[in-house]
Amino acid sequence: MKTAGINFKSHFLLLLIIVSSNFAKAQTGYKVGDLAKDFSLKNVDNKMVVLADYPDAKGFFVIFTCNHCPYAKMYEQRIMDLDKKFAPQGYPVIAINPNDPKAYPEDSFENMKKRSAEKKYTFPYLLDETQDIAKTYGAKATPHVYLLQKTKRGLEVAYIGAIDNDTENVNQSGRNNYADNAVEAIMKNKKPQITQTKAIGCSIKWKDEN
Repeated sequence: MKTAGINFKSHFLLLLIIVSSNFAKAQTGYKVGDLAKDFSLKNVDNKMVVLADYPDAKGFFVIFTCNHCPYAKMYEQRIMDLDKKFAPQGYPVIAINPNDPKAYPEDSFENMKKRSAEKKYTFPYLLDETQDIAKTYGAKATPHVYLLQKTKRGLEVAYIGAIDNDTENVNQSGRNNYADNAVEAIMKNKKPQITQTKAIGCSIKWKDEN
């Protein structure tokens, strides 16, 4: 019985370690106030894009999005509008597609090129082929916004979540423009009133690691 008790305790401790490890993995990703690392990803023009290549930028809208997702399509014009409005003020959009194209061929690199050309994107549309950047950021959906601000500490995460609360694009008059409001507060040297919201969209299509 003593041996059985020891074995039970050993198995319980092993299970606890596994659960704790999985929970830790689920909690990975940036939080507001964290410093975001730079990255190097391929753009639709086949050139590598690095955030350090934007020395005049005051920050960035890093937005995880894709081609196929209905939510991403509904927010596409609003992403374009963000870049048009705020890139001249020092906060350009950097769009990243993290999806596995085997799961959704519409999200392939060639189709990214076509989409960018068709819609005349004014911002980079990058391929996160390894999905490492999406995992580092903790992105969960498309679209998912991370507003970064250049500070003395580095690229500080100032806002995470949705572009606004009008997912279906049907209530412009009552829309809460989270991303706009966050960057406008920052430009006035203020902290955004809302720093985190839930990103509503399609789940990221992760590659099968098995």
